[in-house]
Amino acid sequence: MTEYPARAVAFYLPQFHPIPENNEWWGDGFTEWTNVARASRLFPGHDQPRLPGELGFYDLRLEDTRHHQADLAAAHGVSAFCFWHYWFAGRRMLDRVVELFFASPDLPIGLCLGWANESWGGRWIGAPRRVLIEQTYPGDDDHRRHFACLEPWLHDRKYLTVDGRPVFFVYRPDRLPSAARFAELWRSLAAQSGLPGLYLVGQSSDSRAPWRASANGFDAVAPWTLFPIAARRAAEPFAPDLLASRLLERVGFFPTIFLYSRFSKYIPFSVAGERSLPSIVPNWDNTPRVGRRGNLYLGHHPALFGEQVRRALEITAHHPAQERIIFIRSWNEWAEGNYLEPDRRWGRAFLEELRRNLTHQP
Repeated sequence: MTEYPARAVAFYLPQFHPIPENNEWWGDGFTEWTNVARASRLFPGHDQPRLPGELGFYDLRLEDTRHHQADLAAAHGVSAFCFWHYWFAGRRMLDRVVELFFASPDLPIGLCLGWANESWGGRWIGAPRRVLIEQTYPGDDDHRRHFACLEPWLHDRKYLTVDGRPVFFVYRPDRLPSAARFAELWRSLAAQSGLPGLYLVGQSSDSRAPWRASANGFDAVAPWTLFPIAARRAAEPFAPDLLASRLLERVGFFPTIFLYSRFSKYIPFSVAGERSLPSIVPNWDNTPRVGRRGNLYLGHHPALFGEQVRRALEITAHHPAQERIIFIRSWNEWAEGNYLEPDRRWGRAFLEELRRNLTHQP
């Protein structure tokens, strides 16, 4: 197995197969591909629709697809998939694909979990006020049930660890009633389970007042914001006709457009005084989900993504070896234009840029 200067961990959306809830809410057979396939260009030069390349419009219930993904990721420097995990006070969602991955004995890639602890609503189709499942926090008993649900996976030999401690990511630690209590309880449960501990990572999405892992019982922070404050100050939003776009934005009929070349230089970043695990992003365009009310980067390019990889490596260079982790957003968030998987325009170019920079190849 190739040794890299840091472990690249790509977030993974396990949504590409029908489930009863999505059939009920959005119509029979709905998956993320539904939004992707119906996307259209909203202005000259808009790169839509973005269609999958060699993997096609896959169904994650198929073993061949999952193995192809794992082989492709591992061959290009991705050390692990971090599956988005959904727990709503005992109700689990989209766990079938995660179960299938953990049941595969011969994968060339590590696995871990990230709790996407936010309510499900209609934002996927531009109806943000519609709440489908509310994220609640009933208390310690619910945290215990949650840990028990995941306990077998935490012991799996494929699970990503730091010095033997399973990595667990929390998307919105600031929304927990007490992140410190959650961390204390789960560490106690891990010890009772025979684990050597946990490695808890919390996302911080505010670069002005960042959430701090050290003050909340977590091990590390993953700083991430789609449009960093520094970049907002340095560059005006871009549109083909800036004056027209500003008028349209006021009435909500035009996406907010930013140049990838300007914003990419501010990704990733770190939080002073914290163990920061940086995040990098191949691109963003969520107009397939929300249409003209979306946000997008214009002009994404593999070389600019490669610059992010190099900066992330610089951030992690002085971490202890096991804590040199870089998060990639994401492996397959197709309806947000946020993916590493090959598409019909770029093929494997972004994957190859990742591997080239991780191996310091010219």
